[in-house]
Amino acid sequence: MKSTNEHGVHSPFVFRFVTQCLYSKGKAHKSKSIDVLLKCIFYFDVSKVAILDHLQAAQTIMNSFPHLEYDKQSSDVVFANQFDLFHFNQLLTEGKLHNDSVVLIDGIHQNPQKQEQWQSLITSPKITVSIDMYHLGAIFIRSEQEKEHFTIRI
Repeated sequence: MKSTNEHGVHSPFVFRFVTQCLYSKGKAHKSKSIDVLLKCIFYFDVSKVAILDHLQAAQTIMNSFPHLEYDKQSSDVVFANQFDLFHFNQLLTEGKLHNDSVVLIDGIHQNPQKQEQWQSLITSPKITVSIDMYHLGAIFIRSEQEKEHFTIRI
């Protein structure tokens, strides 16, 4: 698989995300996916989080951030184990995602079905930034940015 670090990124938004969030010092959790989730909560200074179908992540986040709002009308960060284009469109239709929302999907290379779901998801024109970190994927809805896909080593 071809991947890069911050030196191969030409998007200012993604460069800052990689250098200031993903590559920030310290490891908050033994799971890489949950560690990225925790870093994203700090980096984006979120107030609303939705954890879908991932009990370990939900427990960790609720214990670490009791002040956050969970599963409310809209979310700044969504973390899911199973997530596909149908789920994405459903959250958009329900108004649960906004222009600066980030969706983190755990285990995008876990099996052929999840790889296929990931590939289908990142082709959506509504997703402008997608980042494959092998252990998980991140998608962003940023209307002000051109569509780009990145593969980043973490």
